[in-house]
Amino acid sequence: MARFRTLHSVDTNYSADSVEWCAQDGHHAYFACGTYQLVEAEENKVTTKNRPRKGRVYLYHFDAGSGALERVQSIETAAILDMKWLPAWSSDSSPLLATANALGEVEIYELLSDEKQLQRRTCLGLTAAEPTAEAPLALALDWQRDGDELQLVVSDSKGNINLLRYTPQEKLFVLSAWNAHSFEAWTCVFDRWTPHRVYSGGDDCLLQARDLRTEQLVWTNRAHQAGVTCLLSHPKQDYQLLTGSYDEQLRVFDTRVMKRSLAEVNLGGGIWRLKPHPNRTDIILAACMYKNFSVVQLDLENSAVTMLGTYDEHSSICYGADWNPSLSEGDGLMHMATCSFYDHKMCVSSFDLGCSQTD
Repeated sequence: MARFRTLHSVDTNYSADSVEWCAQDGHHAYFACGTYQLVEAEENKVTTKNRPRKGRVYLYHFDAGSGALERVQSIETAAILDMKWLPAWSSDSSPLLATANALGEVEIYELLSDEKQLQRRTCLGLTAAEPTAEAPLALALDWQRDGDELQLVVSDSKGNINLLRYTPQEKLFVLSAWNAHSFEAWTCVFDRWTPHRVYSGGDDCLLQARDLRTEQLVWTNRAHQAGVTCLLSHPKQDYQLLTGSYDEQLRVFDTRVMKRSLAEVNLGGGIWRLKPHPNRTDIILAACMYKNFSVVQLDLENSAVTMLGTYDEHSSICYGADWNPSLSEGDGLMHMATCSFYDHKMCVSSFDLGCSQTD
């Protein structure tokens, strides 16, 4: 019996590059898919070089019991490059979804589950360094709670890292911004265990840590042989930082000792996203751009990473991936959503942790 079983395969029309499942209790049935499409030059009467990018945010409802999938909403936007569900203000408040788009904007939507709809609450554009310069693309984002407010960190195509604040009154504004990388800053995350620290990775092959209190660089790591494309501050293992890169290596670091990695494994294809299962955080779903989607298991006590299986349903660049937060008790059955770019394909599939992979 194979580990993976495709339940749904959907044409997203536009190229798909991000999938995010809502992890808030009571809303596990919902996930969002973001898309990115270049406008045809004839359609917009512009040169190929300056073609604008359009996108959509799709909201899906998935019933894990019956396996039924329903697309409940489609929102026209600028091209989406990343999205994250934000924590709700309280246990009875609605989930929030933040998106990063090609206009250099961060948009925040509220999920109105009774209506099965996302409603936009606010939007903020990242500013260019020069008034006459083109705004950068917002490439990646992350969040953390800061008292009664939320902090967001956003990386952009000019190599900048932007620190934002979102208030319960739906005010979104920039706290600070700094240039961290010589080329695109592909990724950024807060340290889950040291909330005043931010990590970023860029196309300059550098991984950096910055202290938000002192606004100073803590360290720079040069272990990667190509651009650093994704970061994961492990939610259950303090001081553990996982990195993905165009050099195809998944690396595990102890952030207190960055001279060498604790573990490395070549997943192939370049790694765009790393997603731990919310209820089994040792199980990591990796989007390996030019190869497949891989599931690995971390054994941090023994500094080991074990390949559990590969999902090869997609035939184009594998960008978006996330787990359904629910986990079937006893049988180890997990559900995941994945999406790929030029074939504009989104799949919902099951992964059986309890069996070995077969051809």
